[in-house]
Amino acid sequence: MGAITQAQADELRGRIGRVGVWLGGLALQPAGAERSALATIESLGYGTAWFGEGPVNREALSHAALLLAASERILVATGIANIWVRDAAAAINGANTLNEAFGERFLLGLGVSHAPIVNSRGHDYSRPLTAMRAYLEAIDAHTYAAPAPGHPSPVVIAALRPRMLELSRELTAGAHPYFVPTEHTARARETLGKTPLLAPEQAVVLESDPARARELARNHMALYLRLPNYVNNLRELGFGEEDVSAGGSDRLVDAIVAWGDEDAVTARIRDHLDAGADHVALQPCAESPAQALAWLERLAPAVTAL
Repeated sequence: MGAITQAQADELRGRIGRVGVWLGGLALQPAGAERSALATIESLGYGTAWFGEGPVNREALSHAALLLAASERILVATGIANIWVRDAAAAINGANTLNEAFGERFLLGLGVSHAPIVNSRGHDYSRPLTAMRAYLEAIDAHTYAAPAPGHPSPVVIAALRPRMLELSRELTAGAHPYFVPTEHTARARETLGKTPLLAPEQAVVLESDPARARELARNHMALYLRLPNYVNNLRELGFGEEDVSAGGSDRLVDAIVAWGDEDAVTARIRDHLDAGADHVALQPCAESPAQALAWLERLAPAVTAL
């Protein structure tokens, strides 16, 4: 779709809502249980449901269709669909198919993933920024001849560092940063300018005991602290080796995961919004899907009113 216009951005902001849910473990249940969870999330007033794509879980576009068919209002967004899994034509064809069929409720989030995952699929991860640029340019040049949605299918990318954020400003509707503190949101908004969408993910633990909350947070963070993209971004934000090693320092845990009661989580969302985010995707780092839904129910009255 190329760079987003102000009118397109305003329309997308109106549809995506201020607060959504990053499904996390809720998206790894059997299909029936996931559909039921989505119905609950939609009824609670959250604006968008985000989910990821990994080498051993559901394929992103068929997964989106499953969720769109099980809902009526909520937007469904990939956070992210891996660009190495399907070519650009297949990605935008899929997005257009979903948007035409389901009332323009699909947001295509794309990302370059991570070197260990990409290399294991037989691809070369040596120039991810170049690969993303070529992919987005191919989307922009693609012709779609089937029945189309009324508006271009919106595309955002997983952007952490300045050059990828600049690319999201130049060729997409905006950015979906993951595993970031509020300081990153402020920097990202400065790089993006005022028009593009900025929709960070925010991990949450609804637990007020510091030791227990940080334990749950570290369980969530363990995978991401093994991935260079996230660690390099944290170092650029001023976190040192002592912060990113041994499960993460308390300083890093507290910056990445919003923990405490409903007021504490709501305050963190406000911090993101005040720093320039348009939308915040909450990811409950719970011990079970049932607990994750219970946390979202407790949070909904406060956070969906923001």
